[in-house]
Amino acid sequence: MSTSIRAALRLVAATAIGAIVAWIGLTAIATVDWPAYNASNVLRAVTTVGQVGAIAVLLVAVLLYRWRPTGAGSASERAQSKLSSRLLVDAISAVGMAGLVTVTLGVPLAATKLYLFGLSVDQQFRVEYLTRLTSSPRLADMTYFDLPPFYPAGWFWLGGRYANLVGLAGWEAYKPWSVISIAAAAALATVLWNRMIGADRGVAVSLAVTLTVLAYASPEPYAAVLILLGVALLPTILHALRGPKTPVDEVGLRSTPWPAVVVAGVFLGACATFYTLYAGVFAGIACLLALWLLVSAWLQTGNKTVPTARTRRLRLRLLGVYAARLGVMGVIAGAVALITWGPYLHARAQNRPASGGTYEHYLPEAGSQLPFPMLRATIFGLLAAIGFIWILWRFRERSIALALGTAVVAVYLVSLLSMAMTATGSTLLAFRLEPMLAAVLSAAGVLGVAAAASWVVGKLGDVRFVIGAVATILAVATAQHVPSMLAGDINIAYADTDGNGQRADKRPAGAQAYYPKIAAAIAEQTGKPATDVVLLTADFDFLSIYPYWGFQGLTSHYANPLAEFDKRAAAIEKWSKATTPAEMVANLDASPWRAPDVFLFRYSPDGYTLKLARDVYPNDPNVSRYTVTFPASAFAGPQFKVTEIGPFVLVVRN
Repeated sequence: MSTSIRAALRLVAATAIGAIVAWIGLTAIATVDWPAYNASNVLRAVTTVGQVGAIAVLLVAVLLYRWRPTGAGSASERAQSKLSSRLLVDAISAVGMAGLVTVTLGVPLAATKLYLFGLSVDQQFRVEYLTRLTSSPRLADMTYFDLPPFYPAGWFWLGGRYANLVGLAGWEAYKPWSVISIAAAAALATVLWNRMIGADRGVAVSLAVTLTVLAYASPEPYAAVLILLGVALLPTILHALRGPKTPVDEVGLRSTPWPAVVVAGVFLGACATFYTLYAGVFAGIACLLALWLLVSAWLQTGNKTVPTARTRRLRLRLLGVYAARLGVMGVIAGAVALITWGPYLHARAQNRPASGGTYEHYLPEAGSQLPFPMLRATIFGLLAAIGFIWILWRFRERSIALALGTAVVAVYLVSLLSMAMTATGSTLLAFRLEPMLAAVLSAAGVLGVAAAASWVVGKLGDVRFVIGAVATILAVATAQHVPSMLAGDINIAYADTDGNGQRADKRPAGAQAYYPKIAAAIAEQTGKPATDVVLLTADFDFLSIYPYWGFQGLTSHYANPLAEFDKRAAAIEKWSKATTPAEMVANLDASPWRAPDVFLFRYSPDGYTLKLARDVYPNDPNVSRYTVTFPASAFAGPQFKVTEIGPFVLVVRN
């Protein structure tokens, strides 16, 4: 078996181990009737115990790596023994890291079926997307009927297949899929780090990155997955572009590490199917690395004793080599990206009407300032500060420092560009890159600490036990603090009403408790499955729970440009002026889009209301709520069936 195939199998095994550990852990957690996280300290205590256990498993992996037997017998027997030892270390590392993710996220959320941030704001449309792709594997927009997806569907499509496999509704699968996918990514990243720098340092780096990601990126699980894998793959991207270390005049396509090029290209393409912003950033990192390598090689060829013509030919060859490696990487990435982007790009190429999408219209305070995680008065901040210094110290000598440092530069460049673009009425949403920056600096920080520890050992003798003990205490202290950092998001998960109409904190449910009754009434009155019904409502969490098509999206910021959000909003306001059923039917029949089959209003003394949203960027908040009121008389005829259910008014077109 070739080395490349063997390495690929190890990585696949690590991913599988991570997913299985998370699934088993979540299943075990679900067997206990836990109190709510925000009403008791029981879950906090159990989380800490689980984290200590997971870190202990990681320590076992490190110790096995450091004190593995050299083996006896023939060379082949020793090689086999070494391989077996590495496989065992990788397996234990994957189990420990996946276990850490599972207890850190799964235990605090044990008594709720919802994930961090519940069904509120951004999580509302994310759960809606998973519900959509659970209802069918066909790529489709999360809200709008018969439109290809604009928001990258990769993570959600995989989540839909998980939901189908285990027999869960999309909204209920969102929490376990989030935890499982993050755990699998963390396990895979750990094995990648082990392969690059050895398990003693690899486990430490992966632990730091994983805790950073859990603290800052876990509410957005698909971003968390990309950060975990992306930081670990930065050295691979550099290796793919640079190739083996050889004299400048020996650099050529024949020396290109094509497996690394393929891995880098596939990862960049996968980023595009998961999260457009991160795809752009990692692609930018690859371009910056290629530029650095070209400039460095270009300067090395500046020998005045060499004929100018020969120097020119060498420089052109170097330009061609680096451009070819980057180009092949880009072609592979583009091919992978088309898996989810193809349908949308095809629709745009056909000049389909598109307007109203304002996904880039958001500038919170965090987006108006450069992030400096190395200045935070926390353990994360201290680690980031050490990492920043280590990068500056070693980027000329260590490939990994160069790769991590380039990522830092890329984040700051994108942040500055995003702020500059505000003058044109747009942004790049660069504030969402701060977790990535923190993770990169955490990785570098561990490497900096390792370098300092080696120096201390050289000066003071064998104090590795002391260093290890201190590092372990800091790891536990940091890990147990993560749920506190996520407390706000955890509390929302307990306070929001879930798809069963219940609140996990045992307090009275909100109006969402009527959703099951409403869904049953729609099914009875239309005689159609939810996937064949277009519904107009302002209660968008209803669409998060049931796979109805929405006539209008949550806000323009999440709307598919092909949906023409602005024109639909104008149409809704026009419809609200109708006073008779005949006038309403005429309006609906004249709609250029598939008109609603069902309306779900809130009742008011003035009529039936929808509380909608309009974009008010550059203001912060960037959304202004307004109410559209339909007169009851517009539906008072045989063309419609009106049913009052709690505070809701359900209108079904006959």
